[in-house]
Amino acid sequence: MDYGVSDATGANRQYRAIKILLAGGFGVGKTTLVGAVSEIRPLRTEEPLTEGSLRTDSTAGVEGKTTTTVAMDFGRISLRSDLVLYLFGTPGQQRFWFMWDELAIGALGAVVLADTRRLADSFPAIDYFERRQIPFIVALNCFDGARQYDTEDVRRALDLEPDMPIILCDARSKESAKEVLIGLVEHVLMAADQPLSGIA
Repeated sequence: MDYGVSDATGANRQYRAIKILLAGGFGVGKTTLVGAVSEIRPLRTEEPLTEGSLRTDSTAGVEGKTTTTVAMDFGRISLRSDLVLYLFGTPGQQRFWFMWDELAIGALGAVVLADTRRLADSFPAIDYFERRQIPFIVALNCFDGARQYDTEDVRRALDLEPDMPIILCDARSKESAKEVLIGLVEHVLMAADQPLSGIA
């Protein structure tokens, strides 16, 4: 996406925006990752879990979670003076999946954030991006105390292609989150057979 903005001198300056989606199951760390890497205060649409939502949304494995994203998370990263990355975190619960179609418009690619304790929660996001042919990678959020698995075991469990990148990450860490996003951009560009220069 190309945009024109006026700088302090009034001159019109062109810049390019890259849109990336962050998807995955309920409570895998999407809001945390957006907050860790965004250069601006992230836009969040978190609301407290209510008695009604607890009857609808499974909190198995994330019993301590008290809020939920009801629309999206949004963050921004300036890669260069003329290149900006917009990061959109999708809601994890099935009743909010209708938002995904709107958020996916114009996306360069997506990150499926996964929790190895609840890998099955990743299938809806993986299926969504495969059906729409949106390039994606899988990032395993390494929660404290969670058992660590070999990435090839995870690949088999999720039925992923051999060339699908799987990255271990800590959603709380800015540097770790940046590595995930770099991994996605590299995967997209290699899949499109484009040179990697000019993005870093």
